[in-house]
Amino acid sequence: MQPFLRVTGPAVPLPGANIDTDVIMPKQFLKGIDRAGLGDGTFFDLRFTGSGEARADFVLNQPGWADARFLVVGPNFGCGSSREHAVWGLLQLGIRAIIGTSFAGIFADNAANNGLLLIGLPPEVLAEIQRVAADPDRNRLTIDLPAQVIIPQPGPEIPFPVPPLRKAALVRGLDAIGTTLDDAEAIRSFEAAHLAAHPWLA
Repeated sequence: MQPFLRVTGPAVPLPGANIDTDVIMPKQFLKGIDRAGLGDGTFFDLRFTGSGEARADFVLNQPGWADARFLVVGPNFGCGSSREHAVWGLLQLGIRAIIGTSFAGIFADNAANNGLLLIGLPPEVLAEIQRVAADPDRNRLTIDLPAQVIIPQPGPEIPFPVPPLRKAALVRGLDAIGTTLDDAEAIRSFEAAHLAAHPWLA
């Protein structure tokens, strides 16, 4: 996974509540045997017409929000089915972090396992970031994960919470397997001692 240290880019406002994984990644993009092309499928029905033309009224298709790095979303983002493709597609689209008040549990787990940072903030703080994201003249943010702050440009820094283990994994670009391998030597030592004490297991 790509480490997350300090990332700067445009933030996109998507304030609707309960944006589910079928909206994020429609079912027709779940047929492949690999992850190829999922960025094209992300928010497909919002981004494109039935004939495949870009919808000019959708924020991600507008110049002020091109090359977005962050989404600023409404409550319960990522609800619905457990499709991990939704997270894969968001990452392929270039999204590195999502800022909201609450996220669906399985979506949050998928995000953590794939290096997508989720930031939960109180509604009144999120409302201000939504206003910033909605203005193409000032919608660039910097997220400094080691310092745990969002830095609007301009504006005061906004601190955010993140679980220590999740922060450590994101900063180092480690998935669950990589995190486990940090303890590889201790695991091998335990295995050797356990087999020595219970040789019949071998």
